[in-house]
Amino acid sequence: MRTFRRVTAEVVALVVAGVVFLIPFSFMLLTAVKDSVQAAELDFSWPTSWPIVANIAEVVSARDYVLLRAYLNTTVLTVGSVAITVVFAAMAAFVLQRRAGRIGALANFLVLSGLIIPPAIVPTIWLLQALGLFKTMPGLILVEVAFGLSFAVLLFRAFIAGIPRELDEAAMIDGCTGLSLFFRVIFPLLRPVTITVILTMSVTVFNDFVNPLYFLPGDENATVQVTLYNFQSQYSTEWNLLFMDIVLITIPPLLAFVFFNRKIVAGMTAGAVKG
Repeated sequence: MRTFRRVTAEVVALVVAGVVFLIPFSFMLLTAVKDSVQAAELDFSWPTSWPIVANIAEVVSARDYVLLRAYLNTTVLTVGSVAITVVFAAMAAFVLQRRAGRIGALANFLVLSGLIIPPAIVPTIWLLQALGLFKTMPGLILVEVAFGLSFAVLLFRAFIAGIPRELDEAAMIDGCTGLSLFFRVIFPLLRPVTITVILTMSVTVFNDFVNPLYFLPGDENATVQVTLYNFQSQYSTEWNLLFMDIVLITIPPLLAFVFFNRKIVAGMTAGAVKG
């Protein structure tokens, strides 16, 4: 009886997942490869023609190849944000885990506050303007780092809790200083959770729409999600081009999830067990 209930629950879950995710995605793909006349019908019919290359070329060349510039901007933003977050989150988590005390408790409270308190857009813009970083890529990278740092610190700290302190003492006896201890001994052991942080934050930054819209306005600084918003207003009636643009933007995070979902789950699970 329990086996029957479990199988029934799994079947229901698969059906719900198919309805919620697979059907809309299939509709998007079918519409993206149709011509403009057939795409205007917005149905599940099989394409009578396959102008895939023409649709891709028109989407890429739209608005003076803004999509290519957006991919470049998004790549710079993602790589810079993730690299800074990984290094600083791992270092902060190591210190917080190894040095408990009043200052550590205050730091933990601030880390949790970063997850709970919603970001304030206007004060952040004022701060960036005061620093001369508003409407600049370095400023947006710092914003993404600030918003993603708390989650990364929690993951790293949970994983570091499972690393014995005796390893630190042995390295210090061998002459390691604080930085060399971290980068030569501790950081290589954080590979599973580092992969998890890299993948989860890469997808988050790549799909971010609000922060680039507020903190990096302008077509020359556009990211892929912002171009999708502008593309929708320009091609609101040409559904095949609109859905093709969505497909081109969806491909990178989708591939990252398909190929690395096990590593993401493994990193989070290892941190949870060792914490």
